[in-house]
Order: sequence, then C-alpha cells, then structure tokens
Amino acid sequence: MAGLTHFDAAGQAHMVDVSDKAVTDRVAVAEGWVRMRPDTLALVEAGEAKKGDVLGIARLAGIMGAKKTADLIPLCHPLPITKVTLDLTCDADLPGVRITATVKTRGQTGVEMEALTAVSVAALTVHDMLKAVEKSIEIGGIRVVLKDGGKSGRYALDHDAG
Repeated sequence: MAGLTHFDAAGQAHMVDVSDKAVTDRVAVAEGWVRMRPDTLALVEAGEAKKGDVLGIARLAGIMGAKKTADLIPLCHPLPITKVTLDLTCDADLPGVRITATVKTRGQTGVEMEALTAVSVAALTVHDMLKAVEKSIEIGGIRVVLKDGGKSGRYALDHDAG
C-alpha cells in the first residue's frame, strides 16, 4: 500500500491526518463534457428545455455539489471553500456542453475532489434536465486539469498529451 495515503499500515481505509500540514492557498480546476444530439443542444442554446434554464440550473447544482463533497466521498475532509465557479459552454463541434469548475480554499488539503464533484454534478444535472428529450446523452472526460498549492506544488494537464 506504499504511496496510498488513505490506507493505514494494516491496509484499512482511514481519513488522512492533515493536522501537521501547512495552511496554503489551494486551487483546482476540473473539466468534463455532456455529449448530445445537435437538436437537443439547440434546445439548450435557445432556452427551450421544458425543465427550464439548463445551464443556469446545472451551474448552481455544480456549486452545491462542490460544497457537499465531504458528504459524498467518504474519506474527503470537509473544507472551507472560498470560491466555486462553473463555466458551461455549448459546443456545436462536440456536440454538447463543456463544463469547467474552479474551486479555491485556504487550507491544509487540496480541492481536487470538490472540482471533480462540481463538474460531475453539473453534468448529471444537464442529463437530468434533457433525458426526456434524448435518452442517449453521454457524460465523459471528467478530469483534473490544474491543481496548485500544498507540498506537491503545481500540476497542469498538458491538453496536447492527454
């Protein structure tokens, strides 16, 4: 189990002790997408989905999801999130909606899980709001693209490499 911080010496799952870690500014950015038919995307862009403003509601759902991450992921620490932003952009080339979440805190552990949760919840909300129109909606590409702060420093995904 070397290198896996969520397991103790006996291999049992546990919450990592961060009490000795330095308090630093931390940020994480995650991204993902929701693929759909062009006619379904047209409903989103025109604001004509029966359940309402798909992008606005998904944005709020993502923010709420980030704030509830510790309630959803068993070994995540509850964190004092200082900022959550979600950008949802219609992309005709996908076709669908591209989602980017940025989460910030000042604390002893990072906010990667909060950013991933924000994207996931926003994507699920887009799906929920459009499922009556299209059953074949696909969610994917959810990943961390930037993480900064803390002992391990900065990580930025090279979009050309992966």
